[in-house]
Amino acid sequence: MLEPENFFDLTDFAYADLFSGGGHVWDALRRLKSYCDDVAAQAIDHERLIRGELVDEPLVLYQGAISSGRDCSIRYGDATRGGLQVFRGNEQLIGASVIMAGAVFLGGRIRIGSGVLVESGAMIKEPAVIGDHTEIRQGAYLRGYCLVGRRCVVGHATEVKHSVFLNDAKAGHFAYVGDSVLGGGVNLGAGTKLANFRFIPGEVQVRTGDGPIPTGLKKFGAIFGDRVQTGCNAVTSPGAVVGRESVIMPNTTVRSGYHPPGSVLR
Repeated sequence: MLEPENFFDLTDFAYADLFSGGGHVWDALRRLKSYCDDVAAQAIDHERLIRGELVDEPLVLYQGAISSGRDCSIRYGDATRGGLQVFRGNEQLIGASVIMAGAVFLGGRIRIGSGVLVESGAMIKEPAVIGDHTEIRQGAYLRGYCLVGRRCVVGHATEVKHSVFLNDAKAGHFAYVGDSVLGGGVNLGAGTKLANFRFIPGEVQVRTGDGPIPTGLKKFGAIFGDRVQTGCNAVTSPGAVVGRESVIMPNTTVRSGYHPPGSVLR
């Protein structure tokens, strides 16, 4: 019931092996640090980015090299739909990614896929992995140990820490995602907060019909199965485990514990 395969279709997720080895779905969070350390090992080779300096010109990542984008024509379409297009002269740089002026990278262990857009004002702290055709929007803050799949959105004023986005997961506006996993196609309404730390410090437990299950985690936000949707200003308590296709209505506070697939939480 609480294994990863009951929450996610991992067929097309490039980092599916994070969830291998059996156990409960939240056990992936226990492995996330070492996994990111391996996958993102010194991925960026650019002196100013590594030093955490403000980017003062657009940068283009293409075929493993980073260069100035000042001589390029850039069409800022929807990156999640392949709409980001970069031209150098008459040549289109298929799969090029763009870091806009005003972004800040903290360290070199940040892996950027193809067709990624990092907007002005975003801050990404190592280690982090950003999958193909993902948008990191203005004001986003990735605080380290973030594993983001393909066609995802980390939106305006959204903070992500020690978390996983499966393909097509989106946190578009004013969200907090801490120590959590968002399944494929999850969409967080504006202002969604996934709380990860108990008022009374201690191990987070997951309530089930058979009694509480200890997780061994002092910080644990939420697990959202594939295509879970939240309304604006929804909040989850630490240890909320929500099954596939569930809907969390606006302004709802979700209790910690297991909520089966197809739940409507009010």
